[in-house]
Amino acid sequence: MSDPDELLYPTRTERVEDRRKERQQRKLVDEFFDHATLLAIGRLVNQGHFQSLDYPISTGKEGGVFRASGPNGFRAVKIYRIGNSIFRHVPPYVIEWLRREVGAMGNTARMIYAWTRREHTVLTALRAADVRVPQPFACFRNVLVMEFVGADGLPAPPMQEAVLGDPSAVYSDLTTQVHRMVTSAHLVHGDLSPYNVLVLEDRPFLIDVAQAISTEHPQARELLERDAAHFARYFRRLGVETSADEFFEAVGGRQLPVGVSA
Repeated sequence: MSDPDELLYPTRTERVEDRRKERQQRKLVDEFFDHATLLAIGRLVNQGHFQSLDYPISTGKEGGVFRASGPNGFRAVKIYRIGNSIFRHVPPYVIEWLRREVGAMGNTARMIYAWTRREHTVLTALRAADVRVPQPFACFRNVLVMEFVGADGLPAPPMQEAVLGDPSAVYSDLTTQVHRMVTSAHLVHGDLSPYNVLVLEDRPFLIDVAQAISTEHPQARELLERDAAHFARYFRRLGVETSADEFFEAVGGRQLPVGVSA
């Protein structure tokens, strides 16, 4: 029988673990939930898009994605950090677009808000082109509400972490989705890799589309070639016979104009 003291009083290890979790939670709050963001979340809650944020699905340099619950089930809520660090690693064409959209680059909050609207707009365009992406529901300031991609309340993993039941079928499906993006939506993702494709029951969902670029842009072909190389390496490791050239051709890359290097 257990010692009553062990049941009533936490061990030192448990106390340390509790403090670690508290520090992580405080850090999460400090990084994401400033006053302006809380007001934006409150507005979206009042509009009925969700009722509560449950837990973080993923966090990164740009922001974090949280599972949310509401009257219509689960939602994915993406919150962009308000800070200059988000733009340190974006390509020059993104900076060009932001300058056109918001003017001077000094107002970081305005740039983040424009970036959030851009992701909502690109997702809407891709849905219209029948590309499998999360459905966007709403955005306000630096908060974007999207379809929750998952099953039984658990989020779908990124392709890099997923166990594919039929890699050849996933490869075929993925090239179909990217082909629609290129030839119907006339967009190139710009940063597509197994890290930003979710897989649910062997169905790929493209995500993180804010930096998508028009197929008419001089760098579009170069970026798609880079994406093709990423996936060719990934699928060859899974036994799928392909190459960067084959992937590039399968997704409609030959239709892109020959651009110039960055």
